[in-house]
Amino acid sequence: MGRAEARRAQQQRGARRAQGGRATSGNGGRGAKGRAGKRTGIRRFFTWKKIVGTFLGMILLGMATLVILYYSVDEPDTANTNATLQSNVFKYSDGSVMSRTGKLNREIVPIDKIPEDVQTAFIAIENKSFYEDQGVDMMGVARGLFNTVRGKGTAGGSTITQQYVKNYYLTQDQSATRKLRELIISLKVDERMGKKEILAGYLNTNFYGRSAYGIQAAAQAYYNVDADKLTLAQGAYLAAVIQAPSQYDWATAGPNGKRLVTIRFNAVLDNMVEMGKLSPEKRKEITFQEPVKPKPAPGMEGQKGYFVQAATEELAKQGISAKELEAGGWTITLNIDKKKQEALEKAVNDELESKLDRKDTKKRPVDQSVQAGATSVDPKTGAIVAMYGGTSRAEQWNSNALRTDYQPGSTFKPIVLASALENGATTQDNKPITPNALYDGTSKRPVVGSDIAFKPQNQDNINYGDPLITVQEATNLSVNSVYAQMIVDVGPPKVKKTALELGMQDRDGWGANEPAMSLGTMSANTVEMAGVYATLDNHGKKVTPTIVKTAEHKDREYKPGPAVGAQAISSKTADTVTKVLTGVVEEGSGKAVRSSAYEAAGKTGTTESNVAAWFTAYTPELVTVVAMFGSDPTTHEQTTLTGTAGLGRAGGSSFPAAIWKAYTLAALKGVKTGDFKLPDAEMGAVQAPSRSASPSTSPSQSAGSQSPSTSRSPQNSPDPSQSSPKPSTSSTSPKPDPSTSTGSPKPDPSKNSPKPPPPVLPVP
Repeated sequence: MGRAEARRAQQQRGARRAQGGRATSGNGGRGAKGRAGKRTGIRRFFTWKKIVGTFLGMILLGMATLVILYYSVDEPDTANTNATLQSNVFKYSDGSVMSRTGKLNREIVPIDKIPEDVQTAFIAIENKSFYEDQGVDMMGVARGLFNTVRGKGTAGGSTITQQYVKNYYLTQDQSATRKLRELIISLKVDERMGKKEILAGYLNTNFYGRSAYGIQAAAQAYYNVDADKLTLAQGAYLAAVIQAPSQYDWATAGPNGKRLVTIRFNAVLDNMVEMGKLSPEKRKEITFQEPVKPKPAPGMEGQKGYFVQAATEELAKQGISAKELEAGGWTITLNIDKKKQEALEKAVNDELESKLDRKDTKKRPVDQSVQAGATSVDPKTGAIVAMYGGTSRAEQWNSNALRTDYQPGSTFKPIVLASALENGATTQDNKPITPNALYDGTSKRPVVGSDIAFKPQNQDNINYGDPLITVQEATNLSVNSVYAQMIVDVGPPKVKKTALELGMQDRDGWGANEPAMSLGTMSANTVEMAGVYATLDNHGKKVTPTIVKTAEHKDREYKPGPAVGAQAISSKTADTVTKVLTGVVEEGSGKAVRSSAYEAAGKTGTTESNVAAWFTAYTPELVTVVAMFGSDPTTHEQTTLTGTAGLGRAGGSSFPAAIWKAYTLAALKGVKTGDFKLPDAEMGAVQAPSRSASPSTSPSQSAGSQSPSTSRSPQNSPDPSQSSPKPSTSSTSPKPDPSTSTGSPKPDPSKNSPKPPPPVLPVP
């Protein structure tokens, strides 16, 4: 075959193959290939090429944006207001100046005055790559921006340079715009300034708590040394505390705060080992050094520091942070009335402090642990007109008026009664609970109807009644067994609900359906208890005590809303409880404060082991809560008050009541006082004892009668300060025959001398 023939044969074979290919792809082949090669649906829009291209495009766009921002955002020429703090002016309610605070508590020190290992401690916990980075941590910034956009604030990742820029040039707000400015300025600052200079600026602008800005002020505030004398252990604590100064301050931190700051303290040292800046052997030798007790700044002597603390905490709840206040420039007018405040301080000094011997620790050891706190409120406005936080912040840093680590004791009992009345509760035999309802006053009597067993002991283990006693008398004498049964009859959850509606806070100690709650086992402070009793005084309208009258700044103004709100409980309930509490003052444990100068209603309270004693009482014009606490000055553990001033048991009817009376007489001097107007009070019908065996017997009622039954004397001899009230008598009131009594309380013949009835109690 020649070449020409071979070429023709090859062309013919190629043509046949082409024909065969078209044939097989005719109806099925060509269509199948078309369908297999063509992308449909969402796959048309998302391909690997498109995804990669989009991602690279976003990176380029981001880089271009950063370049534009870099040249458009200038480094500020001046520092912000937080870097140049001003004074705050605090005033009394009459406008007179009380104190000036916020004066710049900072002394700039050069970096060579700060020990090298202390410098490293801050770097170890805040920014280990400080000397290698360019002033920013891009991953940290991205994380912070992402969380800011999501409304979750910023996450960590800010370098030391960024924190310095924020402290010195910018503000503390959490916006994405501020974060971007911080990023750009940090890059420029890192280019312009040396690392040591940036570190010095950071250490000198940080807020460390205790009103200390800068490491020199912090060294003095926490360890009473200059910055150049700081040890590594001290520096490690300061590096740890800046994350949350108020929570991590060892002198005031709770167990969780101490645990968290200890974790950070150890992390500082461990990171230094990891960085090669501290040997493992040296690390083992370093132990935590507890900071010294806080001391007040100049001009904060006496009660002034406590006022500032209370105002700061109140403003923080309204969105004005401690840092904003520390920046200065505020004029804050308080509701504190100078004359009433002087009267309260004098009452505490005369009735308590003058009787204590705080110097002789051997002769009078209990006196060293005695602390007093008080809050006085105008029930018509909710204004805190006087407050006592302690002898001074030099001896007691945190205000006793605000502390919540003690129980209110029996001052909680009126809330149980209020809840019973408000909910229309009944006793175990379905009789309505009223001031005239009868209960078994036997000490250690087991409660009935509770899944949780409880048999409380009355004070001094006294049995009241024979065995029945009215709710009025049980309140007068603060009978634990009666109120333990009453809270079961009402239901602890309902009582808690009433307490919260009246102004108490949901803290530790409420328990779950526990009858022990009737004895005030939850925590509370004098401010919230003043609010509860002010609400009763104000016929059930909710009173929220407030110490701040106004707070003004050139950029912002704050005026608190109305302190008196809507009805928390009905006026009928509030007025009835007030009427019962007048009986406590006239005939019961609060009779030490009786006076012709005013009409008062109140309740004593003494906690288990006598670690706290309260007297909470009010007139139509003023509500005042006085409390005493036993607190070991060294360990801060709760200790007994028994033996205070060389005497015996220190209950609510002792020093607290004496302080209350002395203060109230002075505070209301020259004021036209009035009587309680209680048109809605309803004592309920007198109930005659029945033969029911129930320990919570509430016998049949005597229709139409509104007078309380005759006061009963306890079966055992009571403490004189807790003696049974003297009953009011009437020539028309029949006297029960002891020889024919079948469970009816026996009258005490020694108490039958005629006596005018109290003005707010019905005449029998």
